[in-house]
Amino acid sequence: MSSKIFTFKVSLVNGLYCPAKGEEIFRVTEVRGEKSLYDFAETIVGLFGFDFDHAFGFYNNIKNIYMSDELYELFFDVPGCEATEGAKSVELTKIEDVFKIGKKMGFLFDYGDDWVFLVECKKISDSIPKCRYPRIVEKVGESPEQYPSWDG
Repeated sequence: MSSKIFTFKVSLVNGLYCPAKGEEIFRVTEVRGEKSLYDFAETIVGLFGFDFDHAFGFYNNIKNIYMSDELYELFFDVPGCEATEGAKSVELTKIEDVFKIGKKMGFLFDYGDDWVFLVECKKISDSIPKCRYPRIVEKVGESPEQYPSWDG
């Protein structure tokens, strides 16, 4: 039996570069539901051309991630780190165990620069034979630099 494919719209919401009002920067991607949230985080970061070099988490409170009651953090999986109370593992939790069609979560990458992405599950379908996942389905807007130079 093949894994279900989850289609997500991932939009850049905030960070060192904040999209201008009316400007959209997003990617639509398809990923296997059996993959971990850790794998999904790596995919999200790669969609925007960022280095996967910081801690991250998924949060269900879109307006204020720090008030989330469903959260998954890398800190949970790193020995010696303290995760937020109630946080669960990103390495042990599968995409298919968290998302259903229409569900949205905030994805925070890099707790210093606060890159925030809105992750929305748009569709769940069967995999296409011989298709490689994850894959980009749509790309809108240019990715900002992860580490912009502040020199003039």
